[in-house]
Formats: sequence, structure tokens, C-alpha cells
Amino acid sequence: MPAVWRNLAAVLAGIVVGSVVNMAIIIAGPLLIPVPEGVDISDMEKFSENLMLLKPINFLAPWLAHALGTLAGAFVAAKIAASRKLVWALGVSLFFLLGGIWMVTSYGGPIWFAVLDLIGAYLPAGLLGGKLAAGAVRGPDGADS
Repeated sequence: MPAVWRNLAAVLAGIVVGSVVNMAIIIAGPLLIPVPEGVDISDMEKFSENLMLLKPINFLAPWLAHALGTLAGAFVAAKIAASRKLVWALGVSLFFLLGGIWMVTSYGGPIWFAVLDLIGAYLPAGLLGGKLAAGAVRGPDGADS
């Protein structure tokens, strides 16, 4: 398979895998950490209002979904890519970051979460996923982990 097609397949596979991981955590989150009584996060018409009623612990699952989904997607992209593995991993994380920016601008939510999510989830997780796939992450003693 030519490198260009393999790289394209890597990015698409990374987006699919990252999306599946993201959605699995988003679906499981309210089952593990129930939302406050009276809050219906499935009502998209009142989604913005309901976001403001959530407790900080309720934002753990979405943050993990964004970070771990991006990490998984970036890892897969870097593993499959034929060249410039870290670039493709970061491309996947940029895709998810743009989705996060869209969600924040469309639905709002607490500012603290938007900042934490946009700065602390997507690009750091994508970088880590790419480096893990490339075997470039080293332990504190300088050995490969």
C-alpha cells in the first residue's frame, strides 16, 4: 500500500477508534457517576442549562472520554502510519480538539471545565499516544517504559 494511502487509513482508523472509546466512556459515565436528580443530559434542547447543574465530579467522565479517546485514536494512527507517525497522531488529536471547541462554543458549560478540557485533554493525550506508539516514552531512569 502506498504511504499516502496508509497514512490516510491511519488517520481514519484513529478517528474511528478514538470516537468509539470516547462514546463508550460518555455512555458509561452517568452509570458510574449519576447526574444530580432532575438533570436530563439527553435533552439537547436544555443541554446547556443542564451542564450548569452538574457537579464537578460529573465532568470526570467527559474529560476522561476526551483524553482517553484522543489517546487511543492518536496511538492507533501512529501505529498504522507509514511515515511521520507523530504528525498523524497529532492530526487525530487536532480533529478531536476541533470537536471540543465546537462543543464549547455551541453548548457552553463551566469555564473551568472548558479550559481544562481544551488545554489538558486533546493535545497532551495525542502527543502521549503518538509517543507511546513510537516507543519514545522513557521512564524516570531514562529506560524505555
